[in-house]
Amino acid sequence: MPYFKTQPIVVSTNPPILGEGGYQGFHPHTEVLPAGWNEFNARPLPCDVLVEHDVALTVRDGAKLYCDIYRPPNTTTKKFNGLSSLRFMTPWNLGIPQTALSGLEKFEGPDPAEWVPRGYAIVNIDSRGSFDSDGVMCIMGSQEAEDGYDSIEQLAQMPWCNGAIGMAGNSHLAIIQWFIAALRPPSLKAIAPWEGCGDLYREQFARGGIYAGDLFDKLIAKHLLKGRHSIESFKEMYTEHPLANDWWNDKRPDMSKIQVPTYITGTWTNTMHGMGAIRGWLEVDTPHKWLRWHGTQEWYDLWGNAQARDELLLFFDRYLKDEKNDWEQTPRVRMSLLRFGLKDPISNLVEEDFPPKRTNYQQLYLASDRKLASQPATKSTVISYNSESDDSAQFTITFDKVTRIMGLPKAVLYMSCVDYDDLDIYVFIEKIDARGKPMKNLNIPWSAVPVKSFDEMKPEEQTEVVIYKGPTGILRASHREIDQSKRMHPNWPFHPHEKEEKVRSGEVVRLEIGIWAFGVEYEAGEGLRFVVSGRHKAASNFGTLDHVDNRGRHQIHVGGDTPSHIVLPFV
Repeated sequence: MPYFKTQPIVVSTNPPILGEGGYQGFHPHTEVLPAGWNEFNARPLPCDVLVEHDVALTVRDGAKLYCDIYRPPNTTTKKFNGLSSLRFMTPWNLGIPQTALSGLEKFEGPDPAEWVPRGYAIVNIDSRGSFDSDGVMCIMGSQEAEDGYDSIEQLAQMPWCNGAIGMAGNSHLAIIQWFIAALRPPSLKAIAPWEGCGDLYREQFARGGIYAGDLFDKLIAKHLLKGRHSIESFKEMYTEHPLANDWWNDKRPDMSKIQVPTYITGTWTNTMHGMGAIRGWLEVDTPHKWLRWHGTQEWYDLWGNAQARDELLLFFDRYLKDEKNDWEQTPRVRMSLLRFGLKDPISNLVEEDFPPKRTNYQQLYLASDRKLASQPATKSTVISYNSESDDSAQFTITFDKVTRIMGLPKAVLYMSCVDYDDLDIYVFIEKIDARGKPMKNLNIPWSAVPVKSFDEMKPEEQTEVVIYKGPTGILRASHREIDQSKRMHPNWPFHPHEKEEKVRSGEVVRLEIGIWAFGVEYEAGEGLRFVVSGRHKAASNFGTLDHVDNRGRHQIHVGGDTPSHIVLPFV
């Protein structure tokens, strides 16, 4: 069991309840679901599926983890599934037809109805502390990685297995792949992280040093995670330990240790996983890696995109079954560009690398006339906004021809505050139309939803799952220190978050803020608006203002010796 100088804080979990979320109770048994089985009134099974319920896997500290195994019956249902998640958390089932899934799929995992007919076994493990598995629920990190290593090696020895194990899945099921693969279990032959965050402190729970775990606390931990013991509490750990320490840093995998074939996907529209996917592409240590960047929401790509499904099967056929299927001819990098409005994205843009070597990084300077200029003003001026309201400072540029921006942007701001000793800064890039009005992007193909415009959508339907408005950068000024040796790219600074440097009243500090990667095509007449504020301005991320620590007016110093600017990646 991993040792931490910082003792993890745990809270109780809600025990699983019979009939809730599909839970059928602890009942180890085996059954065969026949071809045509369709209990969820969804996708009928194309073949017989042998299901082994609540199979025990014993990990190195003696804890038992229980799993369900779906496999072909000729080799010697329960749980919260994809169908339930789509109905519970998204409008219109996210545009995914009911018949696309069988109901046997784990939430954010592959559907056995797709894989068992191809000779695969799908193993869904209740991780440590969840449902009937032993122990305290540890969300990612070295404990869950060790559990994954031990589970893989036990499964590889089962008589029906050829000894080759792969991992696939989205979000948590993708993130944990980085951790497990970095330990290099011998029987792990390939991974396919579908949208996987790469640093839980810096990319999810405390971006920029500001707590952002409301989605996890209020939805996932409260309603989706069930167990009989307790769970590590991100909220309580941040309350007691707001700076990064050994426990927090254990939630950042060393991707450079991953050496197995890796198929990575990502999207611009996700507010948690994109930068992890990019770091995976840059750092995973194997020539056998692929990056496909799509233009839709991650669950739609996982369950509603036939190209994604077919490619994933080919990838694993190659590396788990050793089939010579020309998978290596697949382009190493394919990207996408969002167009916003009523236009679907441009997809499958083949690139030689990411970021593309041809990228033209341009600095655009914040100007006193609220424009973005190619040169800084010679005289320094100050632009301010009320940090305790929806007030903001906005700067625009209009493009006179079709323009593409794709990659990692960054903001460099010179800022001060007379009224307080810290500043919580949110920067935001939005696309504007020819009239200067902000535009939105639908994260699902328009052909898959029952509405024909954003005006027809109800306010409660316009969450970040469905709507994308643009990328955000976040930084608490007292966390501005940068470790140059750990940045994965010049435009994505690595903040250690291990100490506070408060800002004296009126002191001007230089803030380097990495902005979430984005890819957008602009038509002639359309433009870009750069927004600086004390509040989150993108689509709702299920967060609150409870954790923002701002007072008074924030001052942005532009021009002269304080050339505040953004860096944009034009392609």
